[in-house]
Amino acid sequence: MPIFVTNLEIINDTKSFLSSNFDMKDMGEVNVILGIKIIRDFDRIMLSQGHYIGRVLKRFGHFDCTPVFTHYDASIHLRKNKK
Repeated sequence: MPIFVTNLEIINDTKSFLSSNFDMKDMGEVNVILGIKIIRDFDRIMLSQGHYIGRVLKRFGHFDCTPVFTHYDASIHLRKNKK
C-alpha cells in the first residue's frame, strides 16, 4: 500500500500505526504497483501505464507493431455530465 504524503512525520506515524495493527514490511519507495509506473519529478508525481501496456503487447505478440498518430481536436472541450 503506497503512502503519498509530503510530511515525513506523518509517514512515520502511519507506518507505526499500521505495523502495530498488521503484519507488514516497509519496502521503501514504490516504482511500479498494479502495472502503473510511478514517476517522481521535483514537486509532482506522474502515473504511467506504459509499463503495463508494453507487457500486454508482448504477451499477445504485438509489441513490434508500428504506432500510428491519433488525431485530436483541441477545440473540443469536455463537459461534466449533468444527469
